[in-house]
Amino acid sequence: MTVQIIGMLIGAYLIGSIPFGFIIVKITSGEDIRTIQSGRTGGTNTWRAAGFIPGFSTAFLDIGKAASAVTIARVLPAFSNPWLLILVPILVIIGNNYSFFMVSRDKDGKVNFGGGAGGAACLGGAVGLWWPSGLIILGVGILIYYFVGYASVTTMWVALGATLIFSYRAVFLGSPWAFAVYGLAAEGLLVLSLLPNIRRLLAGTERLHGFRAKQIKNQEKFS
Repeated sequence: MTVQIIGMLIGAYLIGSIPFGFIIVKITSGEDIRTIQSGRTGGTNTWRAAGFIPGFSTAFLDIGKAASAVTIARVLPAFSNPWLLILVPILVIIGNNYSFFMVSRDKDGKVNFGGGAGGAACLGGAVGLWWPSGLIILGVGILIYYFVGYASVTTMWVALGATLIFSYRAVFLGSPWAFAVYGLAAEGLLVLSLLPNIRRLLAGTERLHGFRAKQIKNQEKFS
């Protein structure tokens, strides 16, 4: 049983570490995504680097790797304990954000772990725990992205949405509180990875998208 647990947890981190954005951009354009804009390997930066289809594919695969890891863990008797189960998607997010396969050294010899921001992996973890949560989180996330206009805010919403959904289910439907704790832990990981974006948000210099970006562009066009 102990070997099963350790093997699954290590496997979750390694599954999370698969840098789909890096692979897809390298195949489609020959570029190293780490040198493009934010340098992250997630769907948003892949979109910037190689276009919508590669970006969408990356996000889909990042969601899938977390959902798959949780689904595999659910089959194993040791992971019938929800507090143990939530470690699987948490480790997938950690792998996604600090990939074993994206280790590099800077000019000072410091070791850096490349990766994404964790939003898609977080969503995949929520899907694995209770699949309808993915539809709710994704639907609201699309609205936030379009009308609020910040990819970083949309990413942070994913974990917040999971926390709210699983807290509601724990209070009213008897779902494990561990799933709500998963949302909180994921939010901490997402905020940590998005600290540069949060600083830009506070400074008013974060990149704007969607409806508000179009409004500003139109105002500049006709001013």
